[in-house]
Amino acid sequence: MIRVVLPQHLRALARVGEEVELEVEGPPTQRAVLDALEARYPMLRGTIRGHATLQRRPFVRFFACEQDLSHEPADAPLPEPVASGAEPFMVVGAMAGG
Repeated sequence: MIRVVLPQHLRALARVGEEVELEVEGPPTQRAVLDALEARYPMLRGTIRGHATLQRRPFVRFFACEQDLSHEPADAPLPEPVASGAEPFMVVGAMAGG
């Protein structure tokens, strides 16, 4: 079971609490987690990744185990504490400006 923490605006859109739990088929990777998230909550399609490219949107970041995983390959294995459910995979809306 993978735990995923979403930012407030995506929680409101999906009508979920701060954290959701997902079953992921195959090795736990960013792609597998996001595929499972979008399959369970179709209203999130296109909000985290682009519809056509499935690439992370520019102002969205992924964190786990106090590490920024945003620039890691989508098929890289997630850290073991995330895969085991001990730590959450966090989707964070980045901020820009001055």
